[in-house]
Amino acid sequence: MSKQTKKQSLKESLLNTAVGFTISYLSTFFIFPVLGMKSDAGINMVITIYFTFISIARSYFIRRFFNNK
Repeated sequence: MSKQTKKQSLKESLLNTAVGFTISYLSTFFIFPVLGMKSDAGINMVITIYFTFISIARSYFIRRFFNNK
């Protein structure tokens, strides 16, 4: 099995996160009202973007960790 390059790791994490971003953003319109939280599309987008950046970093570093083992 060959190792991924850093660029390939980043591409994979970005694609994975793009799919997750879409699912997360759409789900905020359902979960926030269930929790009694008022929000709108702008607030939902800011929250989703924040967690997206965290997800990209997490995916990348976990992938690199396991690639180096």
